[in-house]
Amino acid sequence: MEKTMKRYGVNYRFSTSYHPQTSGQVENTNKALKRILEKTIKDNPAIWSRKLNDALWASRTAYKTPTGTTPYKLMYGKNCHLPFEIEHREYWALKNCNPDLMAAGEK
Repeated sequence: MEKTMKRYGVNYRFSTSYHPQTSGQVENTNKALKRILEKTIKDNPAIWSRKLNDALWASRTAYKTPTGTTPYKLMYGKNCHLPFEIEHREYWALKNCNPDLMAAGEK
């Protein structure tokens, strides 16, 4: 195994479970979530647990430069459509359909 790792230039490190200090990626993600929460709950820190899902959603749908995409797209293989994007598409679909509701109601 060690020969294969060296052959392909893979650096590996062992870390223990449930110890984020040994994993830089986990630690960076936790810092980012903490920053999002701090900005969201600065007036009322007691509501952090109610805002955690929003912070996770923001983190998962944000573009990450190292991967060139969002974590959501990496996980599900497609872009996440936010609620306002869906409303916008529905509006334009209805506008393009251009139903004449008044004429339909008279028939």
